[in-house]
Amino acid sequence: MLLKNTKTLCPACGKVLDAELVDEDGKVWITRTCPEHGFFRHLYWSDVRMFKRYQEYEEIGKGVGNPQTTRTSKNCPQDCGLCNEHHSGTLLANIDLTNRCNLSCDFCFVNAKACGYIYEPSFDEVVSMLQLVRSQKPVPAPAVQFAGGEPTMRTDLTEIIRKAKELGFQQVQIASNGIKLARDFSYVQSLKDAGLSTVYLHFDGVTADTDPYVVQHRQAVENCKEIGLGVVLVPTIINGRNDHQVGDIIRYAAANIKAVRGVNFQPVAFTGAASDDDIMKERVTIPDLVERIEKQTGGILRRDDFYPVPSVIAMSDLVEEYTKKSQIRFTTHQHCGAATYVFVTEKGLTPINRIINVDKFFEAMEQMTAQLQKGGSINRYLTLIEGVKNLHNSVKESEQGDVGQLWKLLAKAIVLQDFNALRDFHWNALFIGIMHFMDRYNYDLERVQRCCIHYATPDGRLIPFCAYNSGPVYREQVWQKFRKT
Repeated sequence: MLLKNTKTLCPACGKVLDAELVDEDGKVWITRTCPEHGFFRHLYWSDVRMFKRYQEYEEIGKGVGNPQTTRTSKNCPQDCGLCNEHHSGTLLANIDLTNRCNLSCDFCFVNAKACGYIYEPSFDEVVSMLQLVRSQKPVPAPAVQFAGGEPTMRTDLTEIIRKAKELGFQQVQIASNGIKLARDFSYVQSLKDAGLSTVYLHFDGVTADTDPYVVQHRQAVENCKEIGLGVVLVPTIINGRNDHQVGDIIRYAAANIKAVRGVNFQPVAFTGAASDDDIMKERVTIPDLVERIEKQTGGILRRDDFYPVPSVIAMSDLVEEYTKKSQIRFTTHQHCGAATYVFVTEKGLTPINRIINVDKFFEAMEQMTAQLQKGGSINRYLTLIEGVKNLHNSVKESEQGDVGQLWKLLAKAIVLQDFNALRDFHWNALFIGIMHFMDRYNYDLERVQRCCIHYATPDGRLIPFCAYNSGPVYREQVWQKFRKT
């Protein structure tokens, strides 16, 4: 049964093709036919019910006020740089600092060490990329992540972090394999002192057979814990390799809540060479992973506890209407990811869904926004206070404890616009997210056009994540253009 039409790429030649998302046996498949290479059919989502539930949260953004170029979607994703057809602003900017690495992993998302040349933009080039991202309108990007390769290979990483903070980035992150962080405690301290907010730590499992560097990864977490530097564990999940340990990874994160702020699972994306057999055996979709999480946590975390990213757009609408200032907007595609929050207490894990009726909470926010739009400026504050009372109706007694602290943090953030309260909330909860980046087998141009994670390049472009790393693979083009001898 046809679910929707979209655009995709031929897995063989990269030609843009018409595609269909179809329901077959309760799963969603993407099908297309290339005039030269024939018919292709690959798994898109493994649960059509969950696919339809997430579809209800679709939110198409307004794009950016200063696109880098003007072109039509007929060119997408060729000749990329954020254009007037792109629907989402930058929530997180990525900057590759180097393609050098101190490991040789058998599965590498970027094939960093296999290039045979060095890509490493100068300090001034990095500053130029940071300025590009902060110049975005109507809202400058609030967060940047320095990646690679391994960014700790740079000798000037602390200076780069300081510059990012100086330019106004609220969140400064590094994506690291943790080797240097485990070995050198003083180095971790220097990164935090420079303004580093979070370490996105490669962490594929809790045992050596799933993560050969688990000892170093655990030591990196301990060093960050002692210093007070936040960590997000980032496991690449491959079916048959480490998918049986997703529950153990969550339990490890909860046991180290003083440092670990979340787990961001990334189902494998086949950005290199892969056979059809590899894809069938190793593919993990978002519904697959949610199912494993539910089973391996004994039902503490359930399938319906997870929501797509654009579900939180009601918060942006409310704050934007109340302050009359443009806000960051989470208008990524509804099938790109899923997330929830879990509170860690002495009694165990309590998902936020046991404390708040999430759907009613968002509905109450939508009603507050509508009332603010109707009322005059004199009654705006009173309208907000009345709305907060209605929001409280969506808060229920926890199955495992008191909800007073959570409610106080949320009310303080909404009424007083004190977003330090949300920061305090984050430090008392564990974020559990899933982000399934695309490859040429499940490529969907609708997802590319709504991407919120953009790479900045030395030639002054911003490129959506799944265009940079798969499909046209702008990464290779950029690295080649700015390679060092």
